[in-house]
Amino acid sequence: MKRSLDRRKFIKKTGLISAGSILLSKIGFAKNIIDMTNNNSPILKTKPLRIPWETQDPFIFCSYHNDLYPGGNDDLGPNSSLEGRSLGEDFADKDGWNMYHGTKVPGFPAHPHSGFETVTHVTKGLVDHSDSLGAAGRFGDGDVQWLTAGKGVQHAEMFPLLKKDSNPFEIFQIWLNLPKKNKKADPNYKMLWREDIPLVRLTDSNKKTTEIKLIAGSINDQSALPPTENSWANDPANDVQIWTIKMEANASFIIPSAGNEMTRTLYFYQGATCTIGNTDVLNNHLFELDPTQLAEIHNGSEDGYFLLLQGRPINEPIEQYGPFVANSRADLQETMENFRRIEFGGWPWPTSGPVHGKSRGRFARFPDGTEVIK
Repeated sequence: MKRSLDRRKFIKKTGLISAGSILLSKIGFAKNIIDMTNNNSPILKTKPLRIPWETQDPFIFCSYHNDLYPGGNDDLGPNSSLEGRSLGEDFADKDGWNMYHGTKVPGFPAHPHSGFETVTHVTKGLVDHSDSLGAAGRFGDGDVQWLTAGKGVQHAEMFPLLKKDSNPFEIFQIWLNLPKKNKKADPNYKMLWREDIPLVRLTDSNKKTTEIKLIAGSINDQSALPPTENSWANDPANDVQIWTIKMEANASFIIPSAGNEMTRTLYFYQGATCTIGNTDVLNNHLFELDPTQLAEIHNGSEDGYFLLLQGRPINEPIEQYGPFVANSRADLQETMENFRRIEFGGWPWPTSGPVHGKSRGRFARFPDGTEVIK
C-alpha cells in the first residue's frame, strides 16, 4: 500500500489547514523495535511511541494530545502571552500546551477530510465542532464524535478555554479507513455521549480494578454504541475494537483472543511499567499483539492507561495525500480537484475557527437541523 503522508508539503502547496495530525510524516521505527515472534509471546513487536502513533490496517492514523492550558480570556483563548509561539503552526509544547493551528483559540480551523472516518475521543476539556454541512456541536469530558467523511467534508475543531483558572485538555483522534464501496458515502456524524458509552469494570483476584471504556466493539457481553452506518466497524464480522483502558496500580487484566485475520495494537501511554507475557516494558510504548492469543497485562506501581485498536484489515490499496484518502491515484486526484472546485460544499461560518460562546453547554446540531442538548 502506498501512502503519501507529508502534510506540511501538502499545506505549503495548497494553502489548506490540516487537522491535528499535521505531524503525519512517516517516522522510521527501525531502531528500538523488539521482535517477539519467536518467543511464544502474545507480543509480536514492541516499539517506542512516536508522534503520530503508528497504526495497522484498518486504522490509518492515531494522534494524542495532552495540553495543560491556562485560564481562558474573554475570547475563550489562553489568558497568557502568545509571544514566542509560531502561531498558525504551534506544536512546540511551550509551557506544556500548544495553539496548534489556532491563532486566538487553540485547535484546528477549517480543513478537509475525504475517504475515511475520524473517531475523536475527548477525555478532558471541550471541542467546538463546525462543518461545511452546517452542523455544529460542543463535546468533551468523555464524549466521542464519530465522523464519516465519505466523499468529503470540511470541519473545524477548536478548543475553547471556558474556565478562568486552568483548562487541562486530552484528546485522541483515530482515523479508521473506509472500504472502497463506502468512500463516496455522504458525510455525516453522530455523537457517542459519555453518559451512554459502556464502562466495563473488572476486578482481579487481588481486588484490583480495570476500567474499559467501549468506544467500539464488545467485551463480556457488553457492546459499544453503534457507529455510523457506512463504517467498517458497523459489520460485526470486522471485529473493530476501540477501547480506552485504565488499570489500577498492580492490577491484572486479560485481553480475550480474537480471529487470526485481525490486527491488534495496544498503546501504553501513561503509567510506570507493565508486564505482558514475560515482557517488562516502560510506558510510552506500543505493542503489536497476536490476536489469537490471550494477552494478560500486569500493571506496575502506578495507575496505567492504555488504548486498544483492533480490526479486520480492509486490505485495499491506499493512496493518501494529507487529509485525502483514496484507493487509486486517479481517485485521489479527482477528490482533490473536487475540493478545489466546490470545497466540499463551501464554508458557511463567518470565521475559519468558530467557537460557540461562553454559556453553551454540550450539544450537537446535525445537518437536518435537529439538535441534542446535554
